[in-house]
Amino acid sequence: MKTTKITSYSLELSKEEIQILEEKLKIKGWGFKELPYAHWGASPGKGLNVAAYKSGKVTVQGRDTEEFVLFTLEPEVTGKALLGYEKKSEKIKGNSNNQQSEFYLSQPHAGIDESGKGDFFGPLVIAAVFIDKKTEKLLANAGVQDSKLIKNDKKIIEIAKKIKDIVGKSYSVVPVGPDAYNRLYGSMENLNKLLAWGHARALENLLAKVPECQKVIADKFAHEKEIINALMKKGRSIKLIQRTKAESDLAVAAASILARAEFVQRLHKLGEDAGITLPKGAGAGVNKVIKIVVEKYGREKIASFGKIHFKSLKKVLDEMGDNE
Repeated sequence: MKTTKITSYSLELSKEEIQILEEKLKIKGWGFKELPYAHWGASPGKGLNVAAYKSGKVTVQGRDTEEFVLFTLEPEVTGKALLGYEKKSEKIKGNSNNQQSEFYLSQPHAGIDESGKGDFFGPLVIAAVFIDKKTEKLLANAGVQDSKLIKNDKKIIEIAKKIKDIVGKSYSVVPVGPDAYNRLYGSMENLNKLLAWGHARALENLLAKVPECQKVIADKFAHEKEIINALMKKGRSIKLIQRTKAESDLAVAAASILARAEFVQRLHKLGEDAGITLPKGAGAGVNKVIKIVVEKYGREKIASFGKIHFKSLKKVLDEMGDNE
């Protein structure tokens, strides 16, 4: 049955969430305008309009509404699966013949996730974890959940150690440092392609350790073919399942924790070596530190600290009068 594509959506956000959304859209280069009774209205140029009203209501309209809610608003702002999630959950609980839901709950499989793609400073890290019935129960008892729900870095690192102890060799972590990230992005000129490349490398490394792995769950950030095309011969026979809010799967949640732990440790080391505390994320606070790094090490060295395609860097350099 063909479903109608959603072109209009609204929800209530807190003041903090509206501020986060505004920063995210500014980083993406959206244009802003004033609207009656609203904090702001914003658009990427065509296909979408977002308005944040002073009442807390946020409206999304246009042909790209569904993609924006699934791939930006939910994962980057609310941290909750809202659009159509309740219906999907009911279907899984109420239909014992749903093979996909049974797969999530019982079959041995791998999960894959990344950390650092929304952070200006530090690396991009991709991790993959293979679980079976035994390790799944142990991971659940160890408190494994989506890393976004664990706000304390020390706790993230502690749980990451537990995950490694539980799964043994059945994991892979691929860190892509700032210099390498910028070279790859420069050649690919597309974040989804870079993510697909990183996911494929982490998966290939995992398959070398766990050749019996036949299925993997990943978050739906790109077309499946981009990951499959990036896989080498060994990985092309694997069944890849992409879905939104994949972190609700325990293998993906474990991968998200390993990736985040590696990210925060490398970010800390990078800042320690530079003599500067490097913040996570992006936005006004991060821009202040970008300026400090440029002043201390020079414009040409910034690629060793952060992801230079972020619009925040251009903004800082423009304000400093140091952009070419």
